[in-house]
Amino acid sequence: MQTFADLIQPHPDTARAIGAPGRDWMTYGDLKALAKDVRSALRNAGVGAKDRVAIVLPNGPEMATAFVTVAQSATTAPLNPAYKEEEFAFYLDDLKARAIIVEAGYSGPARAAAERLGLMVIELTATNPAGCFTLSAGGGSAAPDTDPTADDVALILHTSGTTSRPKIVPLLQSNVAASAENIRASLRLTADDCCLNVMPLFHIHGLIAAVSASLAAGASISCAPGFDALKFFGWLEEVDPTWYTAVPTMHQAILARAPRNAEIIEKARLRFLRSSSSSLPGPVMTQLAETFGAPVVEAYGMTEAAHQMCCNPIEAGRQKPGAVGVPAGPEVRIAHEIENRLIDGVGEVCISGPNVTPGYESNPEANEKNFFEAEGKRWFRTGDQGAFDADGYLSLTGRLKEIINRGGEKISPLEVDGVLSDHPAIGQCVTFAVPHDKLGEEVAAAVVLKEGKTATDREIRDFASERLAAFKVPRKILILDEIPKGATGKLQRIGLAEKLGLA
Repeated sequence: MQTFADLIQPHPDTARAIGAPGRDWMTYGDLKALAKDVRSALRNAGVGAKDRVAIVLPNGPEMATAFVTVAQSATTAPLNPAYKEEEFAFYLDDLKARAIIVEAGYSGPARAAAERLGLMVIELTATNPAGCFTLSAGGGSAAPDTDPTADDVALILHTSGTTSRPKIVPLLQSNVAASAENIRASLRLTADDCCLNVMPLFHIHGLIAAVSASLAAGASISCAPGFDALKFFGWLEEVDPTWYTAVPTMHQAILARAPRNAEIIEKARLRFLRSSSSSLPGPVMTQLAETFGAPVVEAYGMTEAAHQMCCNPIEAGRQKPGAVGVPAGPEVRIAHEIENRLIDGVGEVCISGPNVTPGYESNPEANEKNFFEAEGKRWFRTGDQGAFDADGYLSLTGRLKEIINRGGEKISPLEVDGVLSDHPAIGQCVTFAVPHDKLGEEVAAAVVLKEGKTATDREIRDFASERLAAFKVPRKILILDEIPKGATGKLQRIGLAEKLGLA
């Protein structure tokens, strides 16, 4: 079993590794040297191989290299910089973080939350070339200088669940390395490839598919400061990548601007385009392939699998619109939705393999529900319903869980419920998904006001905006006299959009 460091060590020191539009390239030699410097800084600050380091940085090359280097010395926990202070406080406390890395001079909500919890704050100062930095941390007792093993946790992320408390997903060094190798193999990445990364690097998609898989191949990654449809074609021309990976909404925004950038597209050397994190509409896949003259590879992933589970084949003409591809690393089967057994036909998609998390942390109930033994293997239930066709391609027919998938961002409705319930005028609420033509799903909430209280939908949204990251705030608030209930009197999310005439 490999560790993260094992992915990087074999590659020539002179080869390009990490870059960014408008900046010089970091080589693999630079990256290996930076990993040693980061390790020394962390150990001198008292951060050991099993300690957890939260990373809150803007998207770009330093976020990529901070993840890559810290993961070789400790456990990384990248967090969304858009979180509010209360969200940071929850996640940092829940993660049992030992330290947090922020930009030098940063005084925002992540730092405030960390200081409130008494965490060590490590400041990062970017240098040249792209991705290079120095760390500054307060003094402390030095930690033992031991290497993380393949069984140590490399990456830890929260995933929204159907309970109000997000679940902690620990991914071992061996999980991350296995997934990176799976993606490298399925995309046939080589040292000649260059990825233009536009995905957020606090999310499993960008961290593993764009960054880790490229490093496993000895390839290069140019890290944009985030997705920007207005700047994308300028980056495409400057970076000259062989591929990029994105969520469907990004692909749709790129398509909208393609006609005015035909000359850049004509000169581009894109070998393929990759899509993941939410379902890519078939017509969009076809239009992308025609526009760029390259295969569009849709993949299926999730945090618990260290990202990729299935992938459409890379060879031109073997992609199936509407299908998420064939198993691409882990073994993928269909399970009975209630009984712990494997079946043929339609059922719950389940996976088994070296890239799969060993289990949710401190959550025996979730582990009991989501893992089972069958045919001598341990299987993880994805919560997605699907079936294989005669050619072995998996198509998803719906989600079994109630998570809202807003353009690839997963939102726990109960988390939003908890915030809305704190509003002094709200007596009852239920958050649910409504269809959206670009994002797939959008967040909505139905509320019943307390007797004698008043509130407008704008006031309720503003209240939520102060406590939740922007992508979690309901775009539509329905103020009702009564929320439709199921036969047992419970509020039901599934089907609520249809009942309220929103779908």
